Amino acid sequence: MTRTGRSARLALLLLVAAASPALSQQPLRQRVEARLAESGPGLRFGLLVTDESGRELVAINPDERFIPASNTKIFTTAAAFATLDGLDQPDRSGGASVRLERPGRGDPDVVLTGHGDARLSSAADCASNCLAALADAVAAATRRVDDVIGDDSLFPDQRWSPGMSWNNIVSRYGTGISALTVDDNELAIRIVPGAMAGPPRLELLPYYDVDNRAVTVAGGASNLSVDRMPGSRLLRLSGTIGADAAAETLRVGVDDPAHFAAWRLRSLLEARGVRVAGKVDVRHRPVGAADDPKHRNGAPPPRPPRPEPLAELTPSPLEQDLVRINKESQNLHAELMMRRLGLVNGTGSIPDGVAAVGAMMERAGAPRTGWDLSDGSGMSTYNRMAPRAVVGLLRWISAQPWGGRWRATLPVGGVDGTLARRFRGTALEGKIFAKTGSINATNALSGYLVANSGRTLTFSSFANDVPEDVAATRAIDAALELIAAEN
Repeated sequence: MTRTGRSARLALLLLVAAASPALSQQPLRQRVEARLAESGPGLRFGLLVTDESGRELVAINPDERFIPASNTKIFTTAAAFATLDGLDQPDRSGGASVRLERPGRGDPDVVLTGHGDARLSSAADCASNCLAALADAVAAATRRVDDVIGDDSLFPDQRWSPGMSWNNIVSRYGTGISALTVDDNELAIRIVPGAMAGPPRLELLPYYDVDNRAVTVAGGASNLSVDRMPGSRLLRLSGTIGADAAAETLRVGVDDPAHFAAWRLRSLLEARGVRVAGKVDVRHRPVGAADDPKHRNGAPPPRPPRPEPLAELTPSPLEQDLVRINKESQNLHAELMMRRLGLVNGTGSIPDGVAAVGAMMERAGAPRTGWDLSDGSGMSTYNRMAPRAVVGLLRWISAQPWGGRWRATLPVGGVDGTLARRFRGTALEGKIFAKTGSINATNALSGYLVANSGRTLTFSSFANDVPEDVAATRAIDAALELIAAEN
Protein backbone atom coordinates (compact mmCIF):
# COMPACT_ATOMS: atom_id res chain seq x y z
CA MET A 1 0.00 0.00 0.00
CA THR A 2 1.33 3.47 -0.92
CA ARG A 3 1.67 6.33 1.54
CA THR A 4 -1.39 7.91 -0.10
CA GLY A 5 -3.30 4.67 0.38
CA ARG A 6 -2.36 4.46 4.04
CA SER A 7 -3.44 8.06 4.59
CA ALA A 8 -6.76 7.34 2.93
CA ARG A 9 -7.29 4.27 5.12
CA LEU A 10 -6.53 6.27 8.26
CA ALA A 11 -8.90 9.03 7.18
CA LEU A 12 -11.60 6.45 6.53
CA LEU A 13 -11.15 4.97 10.00
CA LEU A 14 -11.48 8.39 11.61
CA LEU A 15 -14.51 9.22 9.44
CA VAL A 16 -16.27 6.00 10.43
CA ALA A 17 -15.58 6.71 14.10
CA ALA A 18 -16.97 10.23 13.76
CA ALA A 19 -20.08 8.91 12.02
CA SER A 20 -20.74 6.42 14.81
CA PRO A 21 -21.25 8.47 17.99
CA ALA A 22 -21.89 5.42 20.15
CA LEU A 23 -18.51 4.02 19.12
CA SER A 24 -16.50 7.23 19.07
CA GLN A 25 -17.78 8.39 22.47
CA GLN A 26 -16.54 5.27 24.22
CA PRO A 27 -13.22 5.65 26.03
CA LEU A 28 -10.28 4.35 24.02
CA ARG A 29 -9.73 1.54 26.49
CA GLN A 30 -13.25 0.19 25.94
CA ARG A 31 -12.82 0.27 22.17
CA VAL A 32 -9.49 -1.53 22.46
CA GLU A 33 -11.09 -4.13 24.73
CA ALA A 34 -13.86 -4.60 22.17
CA ARG A 35 -11.28 -5.13 19.44
CA LEU A 36 -9.45 -7.73 21.53
CA ALA A 37 -12.75 -9.43 22.41
CA GLU A 38 -13.32 -10.14 18.73
CA SER A 39 -10.97 -13.12 19.21
CA GLY A 40 -13.72 -14.85 21.15
CA PRO A 41 -13.94 -16.28 24.66
CA GLY A 42 -11.24 -17.95 26.70
CA LEU A 43 -8.31 -15.63 26.02
CA ARG A 44 -6.59 -13.58 28.70
CA PHE A 45 -5.12 -10.28 27.48
CA GLY A 46 -2.70 -7.86 29.06
CA LEU A 47 -1.80 -4.51 27.51
CA LEU A 48 -0.08 -1.31 28.58
CA VAL A 49 0.70 1.64 26.33
CA THR A 50 2.43 4.81 27.52
CA ASP A 51 3.43 8.04 25.84
CA GLU A 52 6.87 9.65 25.88
CA SER A 53 6.28 11.13 29.33
CA GLY A 54 5.21 7.79 30.80
CA ARG A 55 1.50 8.69 30.91
CA GLU A 56 -0.66 5.60 30.52
CA LEU A 57 -2.86 5.74 27.42
CA VAL A 58 -4.37 2.25 27.65
CA ALA A 59 -4.01 -0.19 30.54
CA ILE A 60 -5.67 -3.62 30.47
CA ASN A 61 -4.56 -5.99 33.23
CA PRO A 62 -1.15 -4.29 33.33
CA ASP A 63 -0.03 -5.95 36.57
CA GLU A 64 -1.20 -9.48 35.82
CA ARG A 65 1.52 -11.98 35.02
CA PHE A 66 1.64 -13.72 31.65
CA ILE A 67 3.73 -16.37 29.93
CA PRO A 68 5.87 -14.14 27.70
CA ALA A 69 7.22 -16.64 25.14
CA SER A 70 10.03 -14.97 23.18
CA ASN A 71 9.44 -11.58 24.78
CA THR A 72 11.90 -13.12 27.23
CA LYS A 73 14.61 -12.22 24.72
CA ILE A 74 13.97 -8.54 25.51
CA PHE A 75 15.36 -9.18 28.98
CA THR A 76 18.29 -11.30 27.81
CA THR A 77 19.51 -9.00 25.05
CA ALA A 78 19.03 -5.83 27.10
CA ALA A 79 21.02 -7.39 29.95
CA ALA A 80 23.81 -8.13 27.47
CA PHE A 81 23.99 -4.45 26.48
CA ALA A 82 23.79 -3.40 30.12
CA THR A 83 26.35 -5.90 31.43
CA LEU A 84 28.87 -7.02 28.81
CA ASP A 85 31.73 -4.88 27.54
CA GLY A 86 32.98 -4.57 23.98
CA LEU A 87 29.86 -5.81 22.20
CA ASP A 88 30.91 -3.96 19.07
CA GLN A 89 34.42 -5.46 19.08
CA PRO A 90 35.57 -8.89 17.85
CA ASP A 91 34.51 -11.55 20.33
CA ARG A 92 37.96 -12.56 21.54
CA SER A 93 36.70 -14.44 24.59
CA GLY A 94 34.04 -16.53 22.87
CA GLY A 95 35.65 -18.45 20.04
CA ALA A 96 36.28 -22.18 20.02
CA SER A 97 39.82 -23.48 20.34
CA VAL A 98 41.71 -26.69 19.76
CA ARG A 99 44.73 -28.19 21.48
CA LEU A 100 46.67 -31.45 21.62
CA GLU A 101 46.97 -33.40 24.86
CA ARG A 102 49.36 -36.28 25.46
CA PRO A 103 48.02 -38.38 28.34
CA GLY A 104 50.61 -41.10 27.59
CA ARG A 105 53.38 -41.85 25.14
CA GLY A 106 51.05 -42.62 22.26
CA ASP A 107 49.30 -40.38 19.78
CA PRO A 108 47.88 -37.13 21.17
CA ASP A 109 44.23 -36.51 21.88
CA VAL A 110 42.57 -33.57 20.14
CA VAL A 111 40.52 -31.41 22.52
CA LEU A 112 37.99 -29.05 20.93
CA THR A 113 36.90 -26.51 23.54
CA GLY A 114 33.89 -24.23 23.36
CA HIS A 115 33.94 -20.80 24.98
CA GLY A 116 30.26 -19.97 24.67
CA ASP A 117 29.97 -18.59 21.16
CA ALA A 118 26.94 -19.68 19.13
CA ARG A 119 28.32 -19.18 15.63
CA LEU A 120 30.95 -21.87 14.96
CA SER A 121 30.28 -23.42 11.53
CA SER A 122 31.30 -26.60 9.73
CA ALA A 123 29.51 -25.65 6.51
CA ALA A 124 31.37 -26.23 3.26
CA ASP A 125 30.93 -22.57 2.32
CA CYS A 126 31.99 -21.24 5.74
CA ALA A 127 33.79 -17.90 5.47
CA SER A 128 34.49 -17.06 9.12
CA ASN A 129 34.50 -18.75 12.53
CA CYS A 130 35.05 -22.05 10.74
CA LEU A 131 35.65 -25.44 12.33
CA ALA A 132 37.71 -26.26 9.24
CA ALA A 133 40.35 -23.73 10.33
CA LEU A 134 40.84 -25.65 13.57
CA ALA A 135 41.04 -28.92 11.63
CA ASP A 136 43.71 -27.35 9.41
CA ALA A 137 45.77 -26.43 12.48
CA VAL A 138 45.64 -29.99 13.81
CA ALA A 139 46.49 -31.47 10.41
CA ALA A 140 49.52 -29.17 10.17
CA ALA A 141 50.73 -30.30 13.62
CA THR A 142 50.26 -34.08 13.43
CA ARG A 143 49.11 -36.83 11.10
CA ARG A 144 47.94 -39.23 13.82
CA VAL A 145 45.68 -38.64 16.79
CA ASP A 146 43.92 -40.83 19.33
CA ASP A 147 40.63 -39.49 20.77
CA VAL A 148 38.76 -36.42 19.57
CA ILE A 149 37.18 -34.77 22.63
CA GLY A 150 34.52 -32.07 22.79
CA ASP A 151 34.90 -29.94 25.94
CA ASP A 152 31.93 -27.75 26.91
CA SER A 153 32.80 -27.52 30.62
CA LEU A 154 32.87 -23.71 30.61
CA PHE A 155 29.16 -23.88 31.50
CA PRO A 156 27.54 -26.44 33.80
CA ASP A 157 25.72 -29.19 31.95
CA GLN A 158 22.26 -27.58 31.74
CA ARG A 159 21.25 -28.37 28.21
CA TRP A 160 17.58 -27.52 28.74
CA SER A 161 15.92 -25.05 31.04
CA PRO A 162 13.34 -25.86 33.71
CA GLY A 163 9.84 -25.61 32.30
CA MET A 164 10.66 -26.41 28.67
CA SER A 165 8.30 -28.96 27.13
CA TRP A 166 10.03 -32.27 26.47
CA ASN A 167 8.58 -32.55 22.98
CA ASN A 168 10.51 -29.43 21.95
CA ILE A 169 13.84 -31.08 22.77
CA VAL A 170 14.02 -32.95 19.47
CA SER A 171 13.24 -29.86 17.39
CA ARG A 172 15.60 -27.18 16.16
CA TYR A 173 13.81 -24.76 18.50
CA GLY A 174 14.73 -26.78 21.59
CA THR A 175 18.15 -28.13 20.68
CA GLY A 176 20.65 -28.71 23.49
CA ILE A 177 22.57 -25.75 24.95
CA SER A 178 26.31 -26.10 25.29
CA ALA A 179 29.42 -23.94 25.50
CA LEU A 180 30.58 -25.89 22.44
CA THR A 181 28.14 -25.25 19.60
CA VAL A 182 28.47 -25.90 15.87
CA ASP A 183 25.97 -25.32 13.06
CA ASP A 184 23.36 -24.04 15.54
CA ASN A 185 23.27 -27.57 17.00
CA GLU A 186 21.00 -28.56 14.14
CA LEU A 187 21.18 -31.37 11.60
CA ALA A 188 19.61 -30.75 8.19
CA ILE A 189 17.86 -33.53 6.26
CA ARG A 190 17.35 -32.89 2.56
CA ILE A 191 14.50 -35.02 1.22
CA VAL A 192 14.28 -35.67 -2.52
CA PRO A 193 11.32 -37.44 -4.21
CA GLY A 194 12.01 -41.07 -5.10
CA ALA A 195 10.30 -43.56 -7.38
CA MET A 196 6.52 -43.57 -7.30
CA ALA A 197 5.23 -45.36 -4.17
CA GLY A 198 8.81 -45.72 -2.96
CA PRO A 199 10.73 -43.93 -0.21
CA PRO A 200 12.29 -40.57 -0.92
CA ARG A 201 16.06 -40.17 -1.12
CA LEU A 202 17.71 -38.64 1.94
CA GLU A 203 20.80 -36.44 2.11
CA LEU A 204 22.24 -35.80 5.57
CA LEU A 205 25.36 -36.17 7.65
CA PRO A 206 25.50 -39.71 9.07
CA TYR A 207 25.20 -38.64 12.70
CA TYR A 208 21.71 -40.08 13.13
CA ASP A 209 20.23 -43.34 11.95
CA VAL A 210 17.01 -42.87 9.96
CA ASP A 211 13.90 -45.02 9.83
CA ASN A 212 12.54 -43.77 6.51
CA ARG A 213 8.81 -44.49 6.35
CA ALA A 214 7.97 -41.62 3.99
CA VAL A 215 6.40 -42.39 0.61
CA THR A 216 6.62 -40.68 -2.77
CA VAL A 217 3.15 -39.96 -4.19
CA ALA A 218 1.76 -38.38 -7.33
CA GLY A 219 1.57 -34.60 -7.61
CA GLY A 220 3.53 -31.71 -6.21
CA ALA A 221 2.29 -31.52 -2.62
CA SER A 222 4.24 -32.80 0.38
CA ASN A 223 3.41 -33.52 4.00
CA LEU A 224 6.53 -34.71 5.82
CA SER A 225 7.46 -34.90 9.47
CA VAL A 226 10.45 -36.15 11.42
CA ASP A 227 10.46 -37.29 15.03
CA ARG A 228 12.97 -38.57 17.58
CA MET A 229 12.82 -39.53 21.22
CA PRO A 230 15.00 -37.35 23.48
CA GLY A 231 18.41 -38.97 23.92
CA SER A 232 17.94 -41.22 20.90
CA ARG A 233 20.05 -41.24 17.74
CA LEU A 234 17.20 -42.69 15.65
CA LEU A 235 15.12 -40.40 13.46
CA ARG A 236 11.72 -41.49 12.17
CA LEU A 237 10.69 -39.85 8.92
CA SER A 238 7.04 -40.21 7.91
CA GLY A 239 4.49 -38.68 5.57
CA THR A 240 4.44 -38.10 1.83
CA ILE A 241 6.38 -36.13 -0.74
CA GLY A 242 5.03 -35.36 -4.21
CA ALA A 243 6.91 -36.86 -7.14
CA ASP A 244 6.87 -33.41 -8.76
CA ALA A 245 7.72 -31.55 -5.55
CA ALA A 246 10.96 -29.71 -4.98
CA ALA A 247 13.39 -31.18 -2.47
CA GLU A 248 12.44 -30.31 1.11
CA THR A 249 14.77 -29.67 4.05
CA LEU A 250 13.82 -30.53 7.63
CA ARG A 251 16.00 -29.67 10.63
CA VAL A 252 16.30 -31.55 13.90
CA GLY A 253 18.00 -30.70 17.16
CA VAL A 254 21.10 -32.24 18.73
CA ASP A 255 20.97 -33.46 22.34
CA ASP A 256 24.74 -33.47 23.03
CA PRO A 257 26.25 -30.55 21.11
CA ALA A 258 29.79 -31.15 22.40
CA HIS A 259 29.71 -34.70 21.06
CA PHE A 260 28.29 -33.54 17.73
CA ALA A 261 31.01 -30.88 17.40
CA ALA A 262 33.76 -33.39 18.16
CA TRP A 263 32.18 -35.84 15.68
CA ARG A 264 32.21 -33.15 12.99
CA LEU A 265 35.84 -32.30 13.78
CA ARG A 266 36.80 -35.98 13.44
CA SER A 267 35.29 -36.12 9.96
CA LEU A 268 37.14 -32.95 8.95
CA LEU A 269 40.42 -34.35 10.26
CA GLU A 270 39.97 -37.59 8.37
CA ALA A 271 39.20 -35.63 5.20
CA ARG A 272 42.61 -33.98 5.66
CA GLY A 273 44.42 -37.28 5.92
CA VAL A 274 44.73 -37.33 9.72
CA ARG A 275 44.40 -40.86 11.12
CA VAL A 276 42.03 -40.94 14.11
CA ALA A 277 42.69 -44.12 16.07
CA GLY A 278 40.45 -43.48 19.08
CA LYS A 279 36.89 -42.52 19.87
CA VAL A 280 34.78 -39.37 19.96
CA ASP A 281 34.39 -38.32 23.60
CA VAL A 282 33.08 -35.40 25.68
CA ARG A 283 33.92 -33.45 28.80
CA HIS A 284 30.90 -32.04 30.61
CA ARG A 285 30.81 -30.23 33.95
CA PRO A 286 28.09 -31.57 36.26
CA VAL A 287 25.76 -29.06 37.89
CA GLY A 288 26.59 -28.40 41.54
CA ALA A 289 25.53 -26.21 44.46
CA ALA A 290 28.07 -23.59 43.42
CA ASP A 291 26.09 -22.99 40.21
CA ASP A 292 23.17 -21.39 42.06
CA PRO A 293 23.80 -18.03 43.76
CA LYS A 294 21.01 -18.82 46.25
CA HIS A 295 22.84 -21.89 47.55
CA ARG A 296 26.55 -21.15 47.36
CA ASN A 297 28.45 -19.42 50.12
CA GLY A 298 30.25 -16.30 49.00
CA ALA A 299 31.80 -15.82 45.60
CA PRO A 300 31.70 -18.57 42.98
CA PRO A 301 34.79 -20.75 42.64
CA PRO A 302 37.42 -19.30 40.30
CA ARG A 303 37.46 -20.63 36.79
CA PRO A 304 40.58 -22.60 35.86
CA PRO A 305 42.87 -20.81 33.43
CA ARG A 306 42.53 -21.64 29.76
CA PRO A 307 45.18 -24.07 28.54
CA GLU A 308 47.38 -22.74 25.73
CA PRO A 309 45.59 -23.58 22.46
CA LEU A 310 47.09 -24.87 19.27
CA ALA A 311 44.64 -22.59 17.44
CA GLU A 312 41.74 -20.37 18.44
CA LEU A 313 38.99 -18.58 16.54
CA THR A 314 37.85 -14.98 17.02
CA PRO A 315 34.18 -14.56 16.10
CA SER A 316 32.64 -11.32 14.87
CA PRO A 317 31.28 -8.79 17.41
CA LEU A 318 28.70 -10.17 19.79
CA GLU A 319 26.36 -7.28 18.97
CA GLN A 320 25.77 -8.87 15.56
CA ASP A 321 24.49 -11.96 17.32
CA LEU A 322 22.16 -9.86 19.47
CA VAL A 323 20.61 -8.57 16.26
CA ARG A 324 20.05 -12.13 15.09
CA ILE A 325 18.56 -13.16 18.43
CA ASN A 326 15.86 -10.50 18.31
CA LYS A 327 15.26 -10.25 14.57
CA GLU A 328 14.98 -14.02 14.05
CA SER A 329 13.99 -14.97 17.62
CA GLN A 330 16.90 -17.44 17.72
CA ASN A 331 16.45 -19.58 20.84
CA LEU A 332 19.84 -21.29 21.04
CA HIS A 333 21.75 -18.04 20.71
CA ALA A 334 19.57 -16.40 23.38
CA GLU A 335 20.22 -19.26 25.78
CA LEU A 336 23.96 -19.02 25.23
CA MET A 337 23.78 -15.27 25.81
CA MET A 338 22.04 -15.90 29.13
CA ARG A 339 24.82 -18.27 30.18
CA ARG A 340 27.50 -15.78 29.13
CA LEU A 341 25.78 -13.24 31.35
CA GLY A 342 26.06 -15.84 34.09
CA LEU A 343 29.84 -15.86 33.71
CA VAL A 344 30.21 -12.22 34.72
CA ASN A 345 29.71 -12.85 38.43
CA GLY A 346 29.06 -16.58 38.47
CA THR A 347 29.68 -19.94 36.86
CA GLY A 348 27.76 -19.57 33.61
CA SER A 349 24.67 -21.29 34.97
CA ILE A 350 21.06 -20.41 34.22
CA PRO A 351 20.52 -19.07 37.78
CA ASP A 352 23.61 -16.87 37.43
CA GLY A 353 22.30 -15.51 34.15
CA VAL A 354 18.91 -14.80 35.72
CA ALA A 355 20.72 -13.01 38.56
CA ALA A 356 22.43 -10.76 36.00
CA VAL A 357 19.03 -9.94 34.48
CA GLY A 358 17.70 -9.27 37.98
CA ALA A 359 20.49 -6.78 38.66
CA MET A 360 19.52 -4.92 35.49
CA MET A 361 15.84 -4.96 36.43
CA GLU A 362 16.68 -3.49 39.81
CA ARG A 363 18.57 -0.65 38.14
CA ALA A 364 15.59 -0.15 35.83
CA GLY A 365 13.25 0.16 38.81
CA ALA A 366 10.94 -2.62 37.59
CA PRO A 367 8.75 -4.23 40.26
CA ARG A 368 10.14 -7.59 41.35
CA THR A 369 6.65 -9.11 41.24
CA GLY A 370 6.45 -8.20 37.55
CA TRP A 371 8.79 -10.87 36.26
CA ASP A 372 10.24 -14.33 36.83
CA LEU A 373 12.59 -16.16 34.48
CA SER A 374 13.79 -19.73 34.07
CA ASP A 375 15.59 -19.30 30.75
CA GLY A 376 16.89 -16.74 28.28
CA SER A 377 14.81 -17.56 25.20
CA GLY A 378 11.20 -17.94 26.31
CA MET A 379 10.86 -21.67 25.70
CA SER A 380 10.20 -22.21 29.40
CA THR A 381 6.56 -22.06 30.47
CA TYR A 382 7.77 -21.10 33.95
CA ASN A 383 8.59 -17.57 32.77
CA ARG A 384 6.21 -14.79 33.79
CA MET A 385 6.01 -11.09 32.91
CA ALA A 386 3.57 -8.27 33.62
CA PRO A 387 3.04 -5.58 30.96
CA ARG A 388 3.95 -2.85 33.44
CA ALA A 389 7.34 -4.42 34.18
CA VAL A 390 8.10 -4.81 30.47
CA VAL A 391 7.09 -1.24 29.64
CA GLY A 392 9.17 0.01 32.56
CA LEU A 393 12.19 -1.86 31.23
CA LEU A 394 11.62 -0.61 27.68
CA ARG A 395 11.41 2.99 28.85
CA TRP A 396 14.60 2.53 30.90
CA ILE A 397 16.36 1.01 27.88
CA SER A 398 15.45 3.99 25.71
CA ALA A 399 17.19 6.30 28.20
CA GLN A 400 20.47 4.33 28.17
CA PRO A 401 23.46 5.32 26.00
CA TRP A 402 23.09 2.00 24.18
CA GLY A 403 19.30 2.22 23.91
CA GLY A 404 19.29 3.13 20.23
CA ARG A 405 21.59 0.23 19.38
CA TRP A 406 19.35 -2.17 21.27
CA ARG A 407 16.22 -0.86 19.55
CA ALA A 408 17.96 -1.52 16.22
CA THR A 409 17.99 -5.24 17.07
CA LEU A 410 14.18 -5.39 17.08
CA PRO A 411 12.07 -6.56 14.13
CA VAL A 412 10.40 -3.74 12.18
CA GLY A 413 6.74 -4.09 11.22
CA GLY A 414 6.25 -4.96 7.56
CA VAL A 415 9.99 -4.78 6.96
CA ASP A 416 12.13 -7.50 8.51
CA GLY A 417 12.58 -10.25 11.06
CA THR A 418 9.59 -11.92 12.64
CA LEU A 419 7.46 -8.84 11.84
CA ALA A 420 8.22 -8.86 8.11
CA ARG A 421 4.66 -9.92 7.23
CA ARG A 422 2.80 -8.14 10.01
CA PHE A 423 1.59 -4.53 9.73
CA ARG A 424 2.41 -4.53 6.02
CA GLY A 425 0.12 -2.10 4.24
CA THR A 426 -0.98 -0.41 7.48
CA ALA A 427 -0.12 2.95 9.01
CA LEU A 428 2.36 1.14 11.27
CA GLU A 429 4.43 -0.33 8.45
CA GLY A 430 8.00 0.70 9.18
CA LYS A 431 6.86 2.45 12.37
CA ILE A 432 6.65 -0.36 14.91
CA PHE A 433 9.77 -1.85 16.44
CA ALA A 434 8.95 -4.79 18.65
CA LYS A 435 9.82 -8.27 19.87
CA THR A 436 7.38 -11.01 19.00
CA GLY A 437 6.58 -14.06 21.07
CA SER A 438 4.72 -17.27 20.28
CA ILE A 439 4.52 -20.58 22.09
CA ASN A 440 1.70 -22.96 22.89
CA ALA A 441 -1.46 -20.90 23.67
CA THR A 442 0.63 -17.72 23.98
CA ASN A 443 1.26 -14.64 21.84
CA ALA A 444 3.16 -11.50 22.77
CA LEU A 445 4.40 -8.27 21.23
CA SER A 446 6.30 -5.53 23.08
CA GLY A 447 8.34 -2.54 21.95
CA TYR A 448 7.88 0.91 20.48
CA LEU A 449 5.59 2.41 17.83
CA VAL A 450 5.34 5.78 16.15
CA ALA A 451 1.76 7.01 16.49
CA ASN A 452 -0.23 9.14 14.05
CA SER A 453 0.92 12.27 15.90
CA GLY A 454 4.57 11.36 15.39
CA ARG A 455 5.04 10.58 19.08
CA THR A 456 6.80 7.37 20.09
CA LEU A 457 4.70 5.14 22.33
CA THR A 458 5.99 2.27 24.43
CA PHE A 459 3.84 -0.82 24.75
CA SER A 460 3.66 -4.39 25.96
CA SER A 461 0.90 -6.82 25.00
CA PHE A 462 0.24 -10.44 25.90
CA ALA A 463 -2.39 -13.04 25.04
CA ASN A 464 -2.44 -16.22 27.13
CA ASP A 465 -4.75 -19.23 27.16
CA VAL A 466 -5.29 -18.81 23.42
CA PRO A 467 -7.62 -21.54 22.10
CA GLU A 468 -6.43 -23.64 19.20
CA ASP A 469 -7.04 -22.07 15.77
CA VAL A 470 -7.59 -18.59 17.27
CA ALA A 471 -5.33 -15.87 15.82
CA ALA A 472 -4.66 -13.63 18.81
CA THR A 473 -1.94 -11.79 16.88
CA ARG A 474 -4.55 -10.23 14.60
CA ALA A 475 -6.44 -8.86 17.61
CA ILE A 476 -3.23 -7.46 19.15
CA ASP A 477 -2.20 -5.84 15.87
CA ALA A 478 -5.64 -4.30 15.35
CA ALA A 479 -5.65 -2.90 18.89
CA LEU A 480 -2.24 -1.30 18.37
CA GLU A 481 -3.33 0.17 15.04
CA LEU A 482 -6.35 1.72 16.77
CA ILE A 483 -4.23 3.18 19.55
CA ALA A 484 -1.66 4.54 17.08
CA ALA A 485 -4.40 6.18 14.96
CA GLU A 486 -5.80 8.13 17.92
CA ASN A 487 -2.54 9.30 19.52
